[in-house]
Amino acid sequence: MQQVFNRGEINPYGKYFTGTTYLNMLVQKDEMWNSSIGNVTFEKGARTNWHKHSGGQILLVTAGEGRYQEKGKEIRILKAGDVVKIPKDVIHWHGASPDCDFAHISIETNIPNNQTTWLEPVSNNEYK
Repeated sequence: MQQVFNRGEINPYGKYFTGTTYLNMLVQKDEMWNSSIGNVTFEKGARTNWHKHSGGQILLVTAGEGRYQEKGKEIRILKAGDVVKIPKDVIHWHGASPDCDFAHISIETNIPNNQTTWLEPVSNNEYK
């Protein structure tokens, strides 16, 4: 899968994911750049746990095919060029399709107070 940004290293938050993912932090939150922007790459079938962000999140899909789901709603298929705006405190997950790698830019919004609450893994039944 070709993508604009380097996939980075093995994701240090891997305990909150199923499968193999990579993280390349493009912008680290600091006093000058009150922002956190990362390129996240998912191998086929990899996905986040269910989680929520107290300040919301924006995903910019850059490559491959992915999945996004909010708790209680249908799975949304994601392709390069899609934008997902996730409101504050909405429980959701995102990741690669079963047959294709996937990459997105993750933008934390409403920081510095945006906190991620990680929940249970997405089951195979929920994923498929």
